[in-house]
Amino acid sequence: MSRHKKTTLADIAAETGYGTNTVSLALRGSTRISQEARDVIAKAARDLDYVTNNSAKSLVTKKSHTVGMLVEYLTNPQPTAVATALEREMAERGYGVLFATSSTPEQETAAIDMFRRNGVDGLLIYPVDHTNLDHLRRLRDRNFPIVMLVGMRDTGLDAVGVDEFQASYDATTHLIALGHSKIGALGPLADKPLKIEGYKHAHRVHGLPLDDHQICEPIGFSMAAGYEAMERLNQRKLGLTALFATGDMYALGAMHWAKVNGVDVPEQLSIVGYDNIEFGEFSHTSLTSVRNDGATLAKAAVEQLMQLIESDTKLPPPTLNLLPGELVIRESSARPGGRSWVDGEANYRLKCAETGK
Repeated sequence: MSRHKKTTLADIAAETGYGTNTVSLALRGSTRISQEARDVIAKAARDLDYVTNNSAKSLVTKKSHTVGMLVEYLTNPQPTAVATALEREMAERGYGVLFATSSTPEQETAAIDMFRRNGVDGLLIYPVDHTNLDHLRRLRDRNFPIVMLVGMRDTGLDAVGVDEFQASYDATTHLIALGHSKIGALGPLADKPLKIEGYKHAHRVHGLPLDDHQICEPIGFSMAAGYEAMERLNQRKLGLTALFATGDMYALGAMHWAKVNGVDVPEQLSIVGYDNIEFGEFSHTSLTSVRNDGATLAKAAVEQLMQLIESDTKLPPPTLNLLPGELVIRESSARPGGRSWVDGEANYRLKCAETGK
């Protein structure tokens, strides 16, 4: 079987009787060519299944009009939703997106190398290890545009993301305000420290003692990982009455563990998650969680990346755009030993002032 021959500008010119230069201008929408001629040429291009040769175009413009997008876990609906919004934002600007996932530093490096071999103009990335960014800084030093999709300070890189430290502090403070003093946490300790640091800071500010045994690191990122980590945390017999999980997948796993083991949520264990995914909102006990607006994040990140791509000289100093996270209070968090939530217009509000409890 012979390989399908790609249609060229010369093929369209032969079909329509116009010169190749006229065909090229018409396909680019040039008003130098009459509307009638453009319509004839466009129809011929469709009939002949013509596809624009971006490789040839990039030799002239020095741009491929593609960017790389790298995320870690497809099992987490939040970054997947952000990636979808990012792709839409880039398409509106005439850019295509090459997409890859990674769960180890080695996979991340290999994916970035693949992107660069394909000549992408820039990179949007959720890094695997938030504390090891030297490879990204080296690329930026070589004038390669990169925007991280996490809100991290003092990295030497452009970043757009939710203020994870503040949002996690607020989530933990919510549990403390309800009257909980023994609050556990599920989340990574080393490579993504901001959320756990926010949890710890809330304990310091409010004068609560904190034992490192109250923090358990799940293995992987899934509801099963949250379930297993909650089981390990429970075996430590710490008398916990509340839990902060750095991802809703962990929180939902913990909620399932509670159901299996006859622990009532929130009567005996209040749970707060992070990401505000749909599964949490519609769980049998709706999940209190930190919401970050994926559409807002995507728009801000794409605008930042386009500024870097369009920079004609050396990249400007990196900027940080921290977006607020909103705590959405639902059924899964309450005062120790009793429910104290009421339905409101948009989300649940604690009725502390009414009850005085």
